[in-house]
Amino acid sequence: MVPLELFGFLNLSFTDLVDVLLVALIIYFAFRWIRESSALNIFVAILLIYVLMVIVEALNMKLMSKLISTFIDVGVIALIVIFQPEIRHFLMKLGATSKIGSKGLGIFNRLFGEKGKNLDSVAVQELSEACRTMSNQKTGALIVIPHEVNLNYIIETGDRIDALINRRLILNLFFKNSPLHDGAVIISGDRVVAARCTLPITEKTDIPASFGMRHKAAIGISEESDADVIVVSEETGNVSFVKEGKVTPINNMNELKLLLGAAFSQETK
Repeated sequence: MVPLELFGFLNLSFTDLVDVLLVALIIYFAFRWIRESSALNIFVAILLIYVLMVIVEALNMKLMSKLISTFIDVGVIALIVIFQPEIRHFLMKLGATSKIGSKGLGIFNRLFGEKGKNLDSVAVQELSEACRTMSNQKTGALIVIPHEVNLNYIIETGDRIDALINRRLILNLFFKNSPLHDGAVIISGDRVVAARCTLPITEKTDIPASFGMRHKAAIGISEESDADVIVVSEETGNVSFVKEGKVTPINNMNELKLLLGAAFSQETK
């Protein structure tokens, strides 16, 4: 490959240019990925250390180069621990949202005899009516409806229920004096799988002040998986539908029914 001479002393081949562009793209997407998280300062520090290492090696400072290289080698393990939530979030989102990941997960489920569990019209009706009642009574609620991504690690944080979806059951679960009201309810197909489940909290900082912990938890689990989440505010009684980190206010229960129906019709295509 014929080298390209820049400034008369720096020789770059076409492969070197592609290499630089790829690294720049990785840094750009990594910055976009963690720009709203607490890991941003650590990421900037890593970039500064890397730039220092490049300068030291260019000046042929062998002792400093060895010291920084050793520091980086030891720091890789620490970085995996520090960035564990971000790495896990990224990999789960990549597998859930990419076409290849979704198709692969579908093939995997079919191989092991696991079929998708969709909400039927009766379940949608019962769920919507329960949300209507809780909205009128200003009863706080957090309902998670997973699709392809398995949420067993979330279910294990709560108490298993395994009962048919029923508006009275949901109202009793979220009744303020109920021992299971604090946390999220997980629904799969036509069954209530678990209650009092703990959800991850989003690290976004641009969330409206009117959103409480339920909304932050709903955004968090929708960012980490492909689940849809229904939130009923205890303060205002407002109902929200959360998908992929985006919060959609619900003005009436027909809107909620349409959103739930659209989500599952897209899943079965």
